[in-house]
Amino acid sequence: MHWLFGDQLGPHFLAPGEHGPGRDTPLLMIEARSVFRRRRFHRAKAHLVLSAMRHRAAELGDRVTYVRADTYREGLDRAARDRPVTVHHPTSYAALRLVRSLPRVTVGPARGFMVPTDDFAAWADGHGGKRLRQEDFYHWVRRRHELLMDGDGPAGGRWNFDHDNRQPPPRDAETLPVPAPYRPREGEIDDEVRHDLDRWEKDGDVSFVGRDGPRRFPATRTEARAALGRFLAHRLGGFGPYEDAMLAADPVMSHSLLSSSLNLGLLDPAECVERAEKEWRAGRAPIASVEGFVRQVAGWREYVWQLYWYFGEEYRRSNALRHTAPLPGWWNDLDADAVDARCLHTVLAQVRDTGWTHHIPRLMILGSHALQRGWDPAAVTDWFHRCFVDGYDWVMVPNVVGMSQYADGGRMTTKPYTSGGAYVHRMSDLCGPCRYRPGDRTGEHACPYTAGYWAFLDRHRERLGHNHRTARPVRQLDRLTDLAEVRRRERDRGDAPP
Repeated sequence: MHWLFGDQLGPHFLAPGEHGPGRDTPLLMIEARSVFRRRRFHRAKAHLVLSAMRHRAAELGDRVTYVRADTYREGLDRAARDRPVTVHHPTSYAALRLVRSLPRVTVGPARGFMVPTDDFAAWADGHGGKRLRQEDFYHWVRRRHELLMDGDGPAGGRWNFDHDNRQPPPRDAETLPVPAPYRPREGEIDDEVRHDLDRWEKDGDVSFVGRDGPRRFPATRTEARAALGRFLAHRLGGFGPYEDAMLAADPVMSHSLLSSSLNLGLLDPAECVERAEKEWRAGRAPIASVEGFVRQVAGWREYVWQLYWYFGEEYRRSNALRHTAPLPGWWNDLDADAVDARCLHTVLAQVRDTGWTHHIPRLMILGSHALQRGWDPAAVTDWFHRCFVDGYDWVMVPNVVGMSQYADGGRMTTKPYTSGGAYVHRMSDLCGPCRYRPGDRTGEHACPYTAGYWAFLDRHRERLGHNHRTARPVRQLDRLTDLAEVRRRERDRGDAPP
């Protein structure tokens, strides 16, 4: 039998290859209830994963044995008994330990990514294995896969159009003038999933957080391809300029909403970037937008996956800044209504209602707040894993430990990603109606991000003063006449919602 995990749902996981299934190999899928007991997942995430698994089982028909069990071990014992089992390399250290501990299970190479981990390790070792720049890796992937290349050079004459893709939102616009993203339609399987989740919660078997409204993300290969097609045809052209911008009434902007489909294995990353390149070569999308999308998929997503395995499992325990504060209850409960700061209230409500928000709110609103408050990076990583529909261990460990919380001390990024309210004000419409003022550090209208930024620099001035990217603002601390008041205010605020 060949075992398919719940994030291995696309046809590329059934293609012939080393330790993979043959054309007629019986398939196994296991829905393990224990997964939902271990963490308090977002309800919409649980719904999406179960819906996708059950839809895939329905598509595969009699070829698949679909087992609902308490644990993976129990499900495997019931379905496979003494039969040999193959499985593609799982996407977490915990799952890899499990399959390697099971008798008769043979683990094959990972699929769903563009670069084999051994090839990345050879590339990284060749760069000293310490400070591995994403940009260097991205160029390597582009050359290797001949993506957006003109001969030996990058298409458009530049490797990176990021400078063109940092525009603030259009003035006075409530939403971007682009067609809406693809939205799937629920069916009988979704009704069944929602009924089961209701029953599990009622029985006290599991507990969820967040709201489970109509399913917003694809649960089948057909839906995922439709979502990709709509993005490429109607939204890709406007993606680049505003990919870092935020609008309160438009959480999606021109983003693709394809991350959950990629991470469930419904889409292959190569097909996404190759189709995007075709849009540019056909003259239907600008190079800056296409390059920005390619960089997200073939650059950043691939880079995060590779670093997860290259850095090793101990990487998740990194805590260079020695942050140990627990996450407060209002944050764990996604209680946006407890928050007065409009930016954080808006983004936390988006997560509560959909299990998703794009990368800038994640980094510069949610992650920045956690970093400024000194919360335990392991707990922050777990929160992102649980609360986002596209969150998996391999996704969140590098993204949160390395980038968002700077807990690795700079192995992945060159500086902490946090800011005062001025950045939020420049890149969004979130500050205008807020009770706080982005330029105020103290007083009744002091912006919690502005005060939090200076307090963060103050707490870590010795370390950050020696970093060339943060040394200048650290030197400015000595010129702040109200620094003592900032310190007092931040100390007194504790874990109260801002």
